[in-house]
Amino acid sequence: MKNFLFFILALFFSVSAAYAADTRIWGEMIIPNILAYGTAENYNLGPLFVLLQSQYLRLVFAVAVIAVPAIFATHYFIVGPKVFIHDGNKIYIFSVFQRIIHLLAAVAFLLLVPTGLMIIFGRYLGGGTLVEFARHIHGFATIVFLVSVIPMFLFWFVEMLPTTYDIKWVFILGGYLSKQKKEIPAGKFNAGQKMWFWMCTLGGFVMIATGIFMYLQDFDYGIATALGVSQIDLLRISVIAHNILAVMITAFFFTHVYMSLFAIKGAIHSIITGYKEEDEVKHLHSMYYKKLLASGKK
Repeated sequence: MKNFLFFILALFFSVSAAYAADTRIWGEMIIPNILAYGTAENYNLGPLFVLLQSQYLRLVFAVAVIAVPAIFATHYFIVGPKVFIHDGNKIYIFSVFQRIIHLLAAVAFLLLVPTGLMIIFGRYLGGGTLVEFARHIHGFATIVFLVSVIPMFLFWFVEMLPTTYDIKWVFILGGYLSKQKKEIPAGKFNAGQKMWFWMCTLGGFVMIATGIFMYLQDFDYGIATALGVSQIDLLRISVIAHNILAVMITAFFFTHVYMSLFAIKGAIHSIITGYKEEDEVKHLHSMYYKKLLASGKK
């Protein structure tokens, strides 16, 4: 554990130092290989990139930012939150290390999502120093996320693998459209949490990679050649992929926050104390609960 924590800290400080020292990020940002717009080598993704960035990007983000919270607000006032017994037995779910890593990831997302939106809607914020500051905070938060996502992926990916009962969970939407407490087919993590995990980790790795490309703005010629695109088109691909994933991750993040803070009363306590209410586990993670009973580990 100590060696692993030392590795994480060393990774954080080394990446932070490299980020701060890179004059291409903090100084001039020039792509010397950009040809005149419209030339044969430079034209492939140019029109599509301009179309998406100028006409659709902010609209899609606006819809996600407004529609997703609106849907959850409607759910809260019509269906209401799930309430479970909080003075009964509790089940130990998350270790101290898992909670620390989750806290780091939470801090990263609380910085990444708002600053990312500030960058997207920068023109409406007046641009300038405020948006530049948001961009630097976004870059720093990416380092925090990188430090947390690696161990998070390593100690949870097995439990996040899909199972047959996840299909039923999806069809009944986890039972969240019903006011009744019923046993829901789910393991230690339900299908919704698994989807968020894979989007957060695998999608997060892609976000980090494309984000690095966007910050550096220039790439090794061999990478572009291997992909069969020009260097400027590789940058365009990175921006498009980054933005598409950003919309999806933002929507999932809002969902995760709603489920943790509002949809299930007291659910947030499990990632703080490590314990989840037995009544909650019995109903919302019935397959995991039965497994604990069968093994005598409850």
